[in-house]
Formats: sequence, C-alpha cells, structure tokens
Amino acid sequence: MHFQTFDAEYVQRLTEGDSMTEEHFASYFGELLFLKLRSRLRSRQLIEDIRQETLLRVLQILRKRKGVEHPERFGAFVNSVGNNVMMEYCRFESRHDAIEERQDDPADDAVNLDGPLIHSDIQRIIRRVMDELSEKDRILLREVYLEELDKAEICRKHKVDPDYLRVLLHRAKSRFKKIYIEQGGNAPFSLGVT
Repeated sequence: MHFQTFDAEYVQRLTEGDSMTEEHFASYFGELLFLKLRSRLRSRQLIEDIRQETLLRVLQILRKRKGVEHPERFGAFVNSVGNNVMMEYCRFESRHDAIEERQDDPADDAVNLDGPLIHSDIQRIIRRVMDELSEKDRILLREVYLEELDKAEICRKHKVDPDYLRVLLHRAKSRFKKIYIEQGGNAPFSLGVT
C-alpha cells in the first residue's frame, strides 16, 4: 500500500459529496484503519464497527464544519478520529465486560425462609397482648387496625366525639405497647406510639 498526500481540493470534494472522492476515501482509509485495528483488536466485528464509525464521523465533521483547518494533515486527522473511536469502543467493552464479570447472582426475594417464622412469632405475641388488654381497648384496636372501620362509624358505635376517640385510641395503643414490650416483643412493630 502506498501513502497518499491530501490537499484542500480533495477535502473540498469530499465535503461536497463527490461520489468518486467518497469511494476513494472509504477504500483508502478503510484499508489503513483495518491494518491498524487488526494489530490491536481480535474481534473482526469490532474492527468493522470502528472502521465504519470512524469514516462516518469524519464525513459528519467535514459536512457540519465545512472542512478541516489543515487539509495537508487530513490523514492525521482521520487517524486521530479513528483513535478516539477505538478508545470509546474499548472503554465501553471493558466496562460492559467488567460489570458482567462482577455481577453475583441476584438474591431470590421470592423465597423468604425466615419471614413465616418471624411473622408467626409476632402474631403469637400480639394475641397474648390482646388477651391481656381490657375488652374496651381490645375492641377499639381491632376496629381501627384490623377491621379498618371508618372513625366516624367507630365514634357513633361507642358514642364518643372524634377528639375523645383520639384520646381513647392513644391510651389503648400505649397500653398495648407497654404489654407488648413486657411480653418480649422487640420486633419492628408499631401502632404509631413512640
């Protein structure tokens, strides 16, 4: 292969889209890029991708900016664009490979072996706590938290106003919490009482 020199006229024809100049450009620089990349990369597909991307970027740069500042250095310009493209592709490939290599198998959240045991322990403690509460507190907590009845309905049922219902509920929760802790309930369970 013989090396060629370039001038402003060649770059101008390439910028304007002259088909013969484009063919020469693709053939000449395509072969040079192939020789350069072949010694650095193993993947034929990667070499071809970098070649095509380099040629495309050079044409885009020429047509957007209307040429290059130093047409006599056109070969060096194409070479530097090729180096940049190669580094981008290699950086992407190495990041992609490194991520794939470091990934562990994801944890299977579908199967929680401890969940049912913890849940049954908490349920057992809650049942014991509820049994120790007064009937009035037990009914109130059940209606609010388990049956999720409307507070207006609970007020009518117990013949209290909303402000007093809040007081009754606060007292019932405080008693529940006290007994819950005494029963050994240290699991993250809360009825909104601090």
